[in-house]
Amino acid sequence: MNERDFTAILEGILKNVVEQIGTGPLQEGCTVTSEPIPVELSARHVHLSADDALALFGAPLTPKRELSQPGQFLCEERVRLIGPKGVMDNVAVLGPSRGNSQVEISKTDGRILGVDAPVRQSGDIAGTPGIILASQTGIVGLAEGVIVAARHIHMSPEDARRLGVVDQDKVSVELDGDRPLTLQDVLVRVDGSFRLAMHIDPDEGNSAGWNKAVSGRIFR
Repeated sequence: MNERDFTAILEGILKNVVEQIGTGPLQEGCTVTSEPIPVELSARHVHLSADDALALFGAPLTPKRELSQPGQFLCEERVRLIGPKGVMDNVAVLGPSRGNSQVEISKTDGRILGVDAPVRQSGDIAGTPGIILASQTGIVGLAEGVIVAARHIHMSPEDARRLGVVDQDKVSVELDGDRPLTLQDVLVRVDGSFRLAMHIDPDEGNSAGWNKAVSGRIFR
């Protein structure tokens, strides 16, 4: 048996297995994971440094409820975003406090605010646009920190081994919403504290017809 015949047989076996587990036919040259990944919508929000939280609210952040990622929480506090062209009120603040304040918006939000925010991994804010944050009791001007968060998947090392990926990989993910969509360049973030979940922004969610039942599957 030559190499071409062996490859053809192997591809046929893989195709049959994938179709039997219900993921549908393979795209040419691709394999698909059988495990669905929860997909969560990450709406506009702000992460604050301890100093900026004090300047805005006169006290540390107040937890309201836990989020899906362990140790992360929605705060009681809310802020106003003030950009060159518009404002957005009642924007969520997420805790705990970080070393540097960061504002995560969508491209649509950026057009409303008049801020050309680049797509960046969370925490990578060097050279990004600034914005003004305001509360009922304080105001803070950020010289930089506004980003569109790169679509990403949180996962534990155990999840990564099971899915065959490593930290900082970029993969493609098929979303099974009302408007099925394939997203490319999805960043894999692996940490022992993470719980398996993919995060997309509202622009991406609207394109896929997102709801809480939507899941994604990695393919290569």
